[in-house]
Amino acid sequence: MELSNLKPAKGSVKSRKRIGRGQGSGFGGTSTRGHKGAKSRSGYSKKVGFEGGQMPLQRTVPKFGFKNINRVEYKAINLEVLQAIAEKHDLTVIDIDTLIRNGLIGKNDKVKILARGELKSKLEVKAHAFSKAAIAEIEEKKGTAIKL
Repeated sequence: MELSNLKPAKGSVKSRKRIGRGQGSGFGGTSTRGHKGAKSRSGYSKKVGFEGGQMPLQRTVPKFGFKNINRVEYKAINLEVLQAIAEKHDLTVIDIDTLIRNGLIGKNDKVKILARGELKSKLEVKAHAFSKAAIAEIEEKKGTAIKL
């Protein structure tokens, strides 16, 4: 067996239906497209949302709402998560790089620290935003909350 005489298994490859090659082929005439109508013509392509001339749904339903282009998306991280990281890696400073290394955020994410869970150790936390309760909890344990 060589590359020059390799063939697919018998019966595994079918020849395609040769359409529009005269009446004798059985697929001449309309070439399996039926009679008349847009779908029988060459160059036909259906528009997205086209409903056969009926008013399409995206035109009957009114527009509503808006996207605020100034919205800032934050990844929320709770104090219990920070405590778990601090214990696992024996840390006193938790910043963005630490969170990226632990797979909690991506490199372009902004972080907001929220107050769920309990903080047991003194931590220096650096993030883009903090909830009031989170700041209070961090400072209660003699730690610092630094906004970036």
